[in-house]
Amino acid sequence: MSSHPEAETAQAPSAVLRRAAVVINPTKKTEVDIRTLVEQTCRDEGWAEPLWLETEEDDPGHGMARQAMAEGADVVIAAGGDGTVRCVAAELAGTDTPLGLLPMGTGNLLARNLDVPVDDPAGAIRTALTGTERRIDVVHVNVDKAVDSDIFLVMAGLGYDAVMMGDTNTALKDRVGWLAYVDAGIRNLPGKPVKTMISIDGGKPFARRLRSIMGGNCGKIMGGLEVFPGARIDDGLLDIMTMAPKGSLGWLSVVAGLLRRGKGRGTAVEYFQCKSAEIWADVPQDFEMDGDHLGNATHLALRVDPRALRIRMPYGKKDPAILTNPTP
Repeated sequence: MSSHPEAETAQAPSAVLRRAAVVINPTKKTEVDIRTLVEQTCRDEGWAEPLWLETEEDDPGHGMARQAMAEGADVVIAAGGDGTVRCVAAELAGTDTPLGLLPMGTGNLLARNLDVPVDDPAGAIRTALTGTERRIDVVHVNVDKAVDSDIFLVMAGLGYDAVMMGDTNTALKDRVGWLAYVDAGIRNLPGKPVKTMISIDGGKPFARRLRSIMGGNCGKIMGGLEVFPGARIDDGLLDIMTMAPKGSLGWLSVVAGLLRRGKGRGTAVEYFQCKSAEIWADVPQDFEMDGDHLGNATHLALRVDPRALRIRMPYGKKDPAILTNPTP
């Protein structure tokens, strides 16, 4: 054994630096060099060089997130739109690996709800590395009795809202952002309601004639519009909203119902809170999750997985309409 303690100290291994993995959608174009910015921010914060994983056409993020965890990443940053975030979160849910957000999409719905900067990539990266960590719910969705379920973090919808997502003009979206959804929404206002059966928390199914039914994990969508009043992303509850316009002025009743937040006698807009829900439509309807149009469906089974996902967000008091405990 050495008689010189200072020699032992000199030979002690240096501390292992934390390492981020970035799962990035390479089709998203930005005004700054995201890779250079991430690498520089990691150096500035004392982190190791990040692991860089690009999504592919046949894998929008699942395999990359699994690889990131297998390589021991301390945080996995989803760099892309809401679809990339959803795929990465699906793999991180139920694990101890936290999710960071680097918004690069049009909607960036989860980031907006959690106050993650959507127009400040350097700020978003710092938040992913050093922000406060909270646990949020995820919602599992089984579509048309498929063997495997999927998840969403913000919302899922059957009917009009999904039609709007699927019919959005891509070129217009590139020019004006989320306002392109307004254009699609106006163009698709005409249409017939569909008989829909709904079961809340395993209860007896009841019937409605609907243009749209949506499940929400948190309240806000594009433009800051709050469509699920009282929804909190960590309360262990799923919020269901139905839209049933009737007659030529039916959409005015829907708008009035949204403004009243579902209060009153009208049935143009109804709200339910639950831990699980099941939905059957008489005919196939357009289906979307977190703003991504995913085809058609006639049956959805939704179930909340409470506080299943660790996520990084900015420090400071949060909107109490989003979190049950607004302070860390």
